[in-house]
Amino acid sequence: MQGGDRAARRSPGASAAGRSGFVRLTELLTGIEPQKPPINLSVGEPHHPMPDFVGPVLTQHLNEFGRYPMTKGIEPFRVAVADWLGRRYRLPRAVDPDREVIVLNGSREGLFLAALAARRYVGDRGRHPAVLLPNPFYMAYYAGAEAAGCEPVALPAKRETGFLPDYDALPDDLLRRAVAIYICSPANPQGAVLPRDALAHLVARARRHGALVFADECYSEVWLKDAPPTGVLEVAGENFEGVVAFNSLSKRSSLPGLRCGFAAGDPDFLAAFLELRNVAAPQVPQPLQHVAAAAYGDEAHVEKSRQLYRAKFDLADRVLAGHRGYRRPDGGFFLWLDVANFASDEEATLRLWRDEGLRVVPGSYLGHTATDGSNPGAGYVRVALVDDLKTTEEALHRLAGCLG
Repeated sequence: MQGGDRAARRSPGASAAGRSGFVRLTELLTGIEPQKPPINLSVGEPHHPMPDFVGPVLTQHLNEFGRYPMTKGIEPFRVAVADWLGRRYRLPRAVDPDREVIVLNGSREGLFLAALAARRYVGDRGRHPAVLLPNPFYMAYYAGAEAAGCEPVALPAKRETGFLPDYDALPDDLLRRAVAIYICSPANPQGAVLPRDALAHLVARARRHGALVFADECYSEVWLKDAPPTGVLEVAGENFEGVVAFNSLSKRSSLPGLRCGFAAGDPDFLAAFLELRNVAAPQVPQPLQHVAAAAYGDEAHVEKSRQLYRAKFDLADRVLAGHRGYRRPDGGFFLWLDVANFASDEEATLRLWRDEGLRVVPGSYLGHTATDGSNPGAGYVRVALVDDLKTTEEALHRLAGCLG
């Protein structure tokens, strides 16, 4: 059975952008036994060594598991985040840890609930309020838009536009009904970085039309070139009006299981966001916040991890140099591989699993299919380089052998 036929049989709702791509992937591959030992390259879960300080800090604060945490976060965490933001970015002024930082139970729930808070905060946007998101996208954006009762407007991020949406082409009438604009830089999955001038111009346009800008910066510390990506707060002006940055320790510190992140920026929006979170959001245990505070105070483990990612992409440069359309991304830890020489990205995914034991994600599962049938993720697969060098090298050679 061909990949498309198999997916249609197993996933009656597979064309719906609101379904988890990982659930769809499991359905696609169920019942197929790989011919080689499996290597999971589908999930963006870093397998780098955990920082040494995690255990001791956690042990020191174990008694705090006996307390209900404050929703906004403990002061040591908020101060650590504000201090880190001041060191990492060229900000117009220092971030106020009391008014401009709140803790999140990982960035995903924050990115989802932010859309609901934005719909209340922004107010009337006419009969058809919209939330704009890059396409392909992280599923939390789309789910948040739908839950908020807004139209998710997916902006194609194609090779022709540098794998970023063409934000300059956004019509004014769309911005006038936009509640929020989600951006992701470095992008998941393509690894493209939004240039500083383009970021500043987008923020300015959003402000003129009263739309919020939500910047998913989870991959901000996995940069693969000489300079780090610009953060949205760097171009947001002294009051951070209408702009919120979201980040976490999953990628920066290889702590995906800690489930601790933050939102920082516009204090008025964050106050409204906190009102919603006080009744609807999961709290973050205080011992985990102390670990997070220690992580934001240390850069040595981050640099060590970054060097390991760079070494893996150096391997990819050598092993995949002849593969059609291969490009080293600017940031993040994903390969976004062109598989247009296969019948479909699903067929490529099936072949990689069956013949090579490699579990990857079809690009079309990460994107929205427009009414004309186009999907900017179609014809690609996403490959997560999250393992050690030895495992990564083995996976890259299997990829090269199968993809040609």
